[in-house]
Amino acid sequence: MKVVGFIVEYNPFHYGHLYHLNKSKEITGCDYSIAIMSGSFVQRGEPSLIDKWSKAKMAIENGVDLVIELPTIYSIQSAELFAIGGIKLLNTLNIIDYISFGSEIGDMEPLKTLAKLFVEEPNEYKGLLKKHLNNGQSFSIARSNATIEYFKKRGIIKYDFKKILESSNNILAIEYLKILYKYNYGITPITISRVGQGYKEEQISNSIASATAIRKELFNNNLDRVKNNLPPKSYNILLEYIHKYKCFNKLDNYSEILMYLLRTVNKENLLQILDIETGLENRFIKHSLKYNNITQVINETTTKRYPKTRIQRILIHLLLNLDKKTFVRLNNSYPNYIRVLGMNEKGMFLLREIKNNSKVPIINRFSDYHKYKDPYLNEIIQYDKIATDLFFLGVDTNQIDSGNKDFTTSPYINK
Repeated sequence: MKVVGFIVEYNPFHYGHLYHLNKSKEITGCDYSIAIMSGSFVQRGEPSLIDKWSKAKMAIENGVDLVIELPTIYSIQSAELFAIGGIKLLNTLNIIDYISFGSEIGDMEPLKTLAKLFVEEPNEYKGLLKKHLNNGQSFSIARSNATIEYFKKRGIIKYDFKKILESSNNILAIEYLKILYKYNYGITPITISRVGQGYKEEQISNSIASATAIRKELFNNNLDRVKNNLPPKSYNILLEYIHKYKCFNKLDNYSEILMYLLRTVNKENLLQILDIETGLENRFIKHSLKYNNITQVINETTTKRYPKTRIQRILIHLLLNLDKKTFVRLNNSYPNYIRVLGMNEKGMFLLREIKNNSKVPIINRFSDYHKYKDPYLNEIIQYDKIATDLFFLGVDTNQIDSGNKDFTTSPYINK
């Protein structure tokens, strides 16, 4: 038995994801697949387009065997912490042979070279990094400049490291490799070149469109325009979702509650929120008092040093009341549980194998978490519940019982 793992968002599952899934199986020869998937909120600092069970259903219907939720406290983080959450959870399953991830470069050698440098951090590199940070550069730009200088001094000019470090999927791939390298996990990494549009492309131009472009059309209620950009099963699940909930979720749906939080939060308390740096709290408060919607606040608070996605993630941390000390404490005890969102028959077999090989509790029915009497498990999973409740608060369902969905919704099973 060979198993390939993925860390994904599937927001939504499109032809690029299908290509990656099938190519990964082909290259590794794996018979089974497991996806660690973001739930109600995603890494860009936004609510998921659709609910997590609909995303899990998409994944299972398109060929993934088992979908496990990436805890919310990791799904809304920078690439480094997102990778830590995903890789550690995959490793604790104790049945994963390969991890497959996409990258713009599609070549493992330069990604491994960069990952090794960032883990080992030789003194010369650290000095270069400190120099660029002291010049007021953002961490990502400072790291890129320090890396280029470091390798140039060694005559290593085979790769365009600047270009590599400018691409979102390359950066995430490096973070995955850093965790594998740092902890010496016995999982073999493979990378597959992204096909179709770039990650940030907003206009649909071919059949393998970016998730960003697909979401943009869906937010404009242009479902017909994305029909050819999604596997039929994904498209049909979107139709089921929109028929039930009437709208797709986005950050704008939380404008009023986020404005309320920013206008009423104590400045010292805001400084404790995860990912806030001293001085940034003043920008948030200043712009929240000047503008009346969260989009304007985000745009005005964004700078070269503080990119839009970081600003959005901070707002989600504020929404969830996730502070720095809490995250550090919970991160030290992680992973605590395996939360199942969907499976097929092969996934059921995988669950039995995980149960036999892993010491981490498997949670199929949400209420079962009570019986483990683990305070860390209880605290981390509560963030998942809060995130789900907040997700449905952003969707104008006008339905009774839109809260407590974690307790009332079972994993999707395709038999």
